[in-house]
Amino acid sequence: MRLLFCFFLSLSITIISCKPSYDEPRISLEDYTVEDGFDLEMVASEPLLTAPVAIDFDSKGRIWVAEMTGFMVNLEGDGEDLPSGSIKILEDLDEDGIMDHAKTFLDSLVMPRALALVYGGLLYAESPNLWFVEIENDKPVNRVLVDSLYATVGNPEHQPNGLMMNLDNWIYNAKSNFRYQRTNGVWKKEPTTQRGQWGISHDNFGRLYYNNNSTQLLGDHILPNRLVRNKYFVPKKGVDETLTKDQRVYPLHAASVNRGYEEGVLNQDSLLVNVTAACGPLVYRGGMFPEDYDQNVFVCVPEVNLIKRNILSFYGDRVEAKQAWQGKEFLASTDEGFRPVNLATGPDGNMYVVDMHRGVIQHYAFLSPYLKKISAQKKLDTILDYGRILRVRSKDKPARSIPDLETLSGFQLVASLKDANGWVRDRAQQYLIHKNNKETLPELKEMALDNTSPLAQMHALYVLKGLNALSFDFLQELAQSGDPEAASHAIVLMEEYASDKNVPKAKDLFAELLNRNEPMLDLYLSTTMGIWAKYDQEVFFPIIYDLANKYSDKKIYQEAIVSGSEDVLTVLDSQLGQFNKLKDSDLASLTTESVERKRNDKPNYIYSTKIARADSRTNGAILFRQICASCHSSSGEGIHGLAPPLVGSEYISTHLEQLGLIILHGLKGPLKIKGELYDENHQMPGLKYNKNLSDKDISDIISYVTNAFSVNPKGLKPEKIKELRDVKSKDGMEYTEEELYEHIGK
Repeated sequence: MRLLFCFFLSLSITIISCKPSYDEPRISLEDYTVEDGFDLEMVASEPLLTAPVAIDFDSKGRIWVAEMTGFMVNLEGDGEDLPSGSIKILEDLDEDGIMDHAKTFLDSLVMPRALALVYGGLLYAESPNLWFVEIENDKPVNRVLVDSLYATVGNPEHQPNGLMMNLDNWIYNAKSNFRYQRTNGVWKKEPTTQRGQWGISHDNFGRLYYNNNSTQLLGDHILPNRLVRNKYFVPKKGVDETLTKDQRVYPLHAASVNRGYEEGVLNQDSLLVNVTAACGPLVYRGGMFPEDYDQNVFVCVPEVNLIKRNILSFYGDRVEAKQAWQGKEFLASTDEGFRPVNLATGPDGNMYVVDMHRGVIQHYAFLSPYLKKISAQKKLDTILDYGRILRVRSKDKPARSIPDLETLSGFQLVASLKDANGWVRDRAQQYLIHKNNKETLPELKEMALDNTSPLAQMHALYVLKGLNALSFDFLQELAQSGDPEAASHAIVLMEEYASDKNVPKAKDLFAELLNRNEPMLDLYLSTTMGIWAKYDQEVFFPIIYDLANKYSDKKIYQEAIVSGSEDVLTVLDSQLGQFNKLKDSDLASLTTESVERKRNDKPNYIYSTKIARADSRTNGAILFRQICASCHSSSGEGIHGLAPPLVGSEYISTHLEQLGLIILHGLKGPLKIKGELYDENHQMPGLKYNKNLSDKDISDIISYVTNAFSVNPKGLKPEKIKELRDVKSKDGMEYTEEELYEHIGK
């Protein structure tokens, strides 16, 4: 007996001694300051990962991460085209909340920039392609090419990224004018508004938020695609709106920034004044922060090693934002390697920070000599082979268990649509659709009509949409009983059932909704009247007139009407001229403009393919699309809030030397094009330091844009381009418009 006991004791000791050990990060966060009431924790670090730029979570709480290890490995930007990137799965095997193991899911990737776990697989971007792979035992299988033109070869700072599933079951991107959806195994690609530069997020209602380097928070006042359904209309209100005019930052130290040499960029203490590399916005919907943090928008500011907090305010026809504080930030560090580039809400409701942890994050094509020199002096270019993920959690909330949604029944998934964490609600919605859980339809319909749970109500509605289980009568009931947000979604979804048969019911419903006098409902009714007027103009045109008069001072309502009226444009245009109150209105001018664009076959650039087809064989066209179109659009009409139009610009039609100077040396505002003043905070960097562009390449770009966007095709020979390289501005950096006019007089 004693021998037997000794045997088992020996075996137990052997088993215990064989317990695996886990290497976890032991990195000090003393150089980091986070807002009172929150803790900052290191979740993963090198050597588990290097240069992370995007993450997503699976239902087990594991982190899937895209590593863009080829970005700026030195000050010359060598090795960008090498297959050095990967997508990894980070795991917490000892379940202590810290990642301790990494497995490679995909390797030998060239600059992977975005990923999303959707439809039971992984959607990921590797320039120029968008791929989807199914997952079996953590291995990729059945790879499908979703889009071969997702991110054309060019500067990685200006290529599509983001890949975010929204409430409406569509996947949206930053720096892209397309959205994607997979239905019955078939991928769909549709035009949408081009949004932002790096990173994208959405609120509970389904509005989208994004930014660009010099504007920390942009967004849409209205649901996606409500203002771009008319192919011959370009909205100026409601989308791509600057939500906060305040671009101030409050760094803890004098970090190195790209244009620190310019007057006003730094203050007297050498601290950055306004953002210059804002990215990675996140609408926090995790349910684990204090109540006043719900739907706040956090923004990454990697150039000065911090994260901002903005507070949103919602109104019927718009969203406004303001910085939470003056003089401080939510999270800041004096560690110049701390480069927050993306944010995410986790299954546990906490906020996760993707820290690329790179010394130099300005792409070499736009790296000023000033920053290049400072980076070399500080040896920032030696901060390589790092990468971290941080977690921010509220001290007042205990850790919550992470539900494994993949193991839940359909009815448990329906219940999860009421979860306080938006990540859980979003993923439960996706699983219900992907698993085709039609046995849950009665529960989903009951939830969609339950006004006591407004968030679950909207999620249930879009599960029903994904399961093709909606009807006009059901949406009518929801619109009549729901609050303005739920009713607005019902109005949007009801368009699918627009028909002669449903006109009488729609007429009565819309009259009832108009009597509620809710600005939000009126806005979405404005977007849909033109769709219904296709079936009965006598019924719905009077509603259009009433809405136009009621909101004559709010252009977003007028644009909403025109957006839905492509099929009745000509008749509507002629009718408006017969009303004294409307013939000189914004609606009348917008309708006339849209009719003229349609007559001249001049669609909104997001629908245009004509230019790309006509000039696809020319070097200038290829370079323009790779380098310039992301800001000026492929049609040369510019992008609202980002870059001015090239069409009609005097720099394109007459002043070619000035155009050469702009392309070579860059341009800083303010700038007036066609009588419109463009924001002085926006700057176009010059291309003269781009080692991949020859004098002939720049000459080809000029030849292309003058041919495509003016009536007088001209060009500058490569010899002239070489000469203009040495014609510097007064400070040796970007030109101002005043200096360009001085050059004209010489």
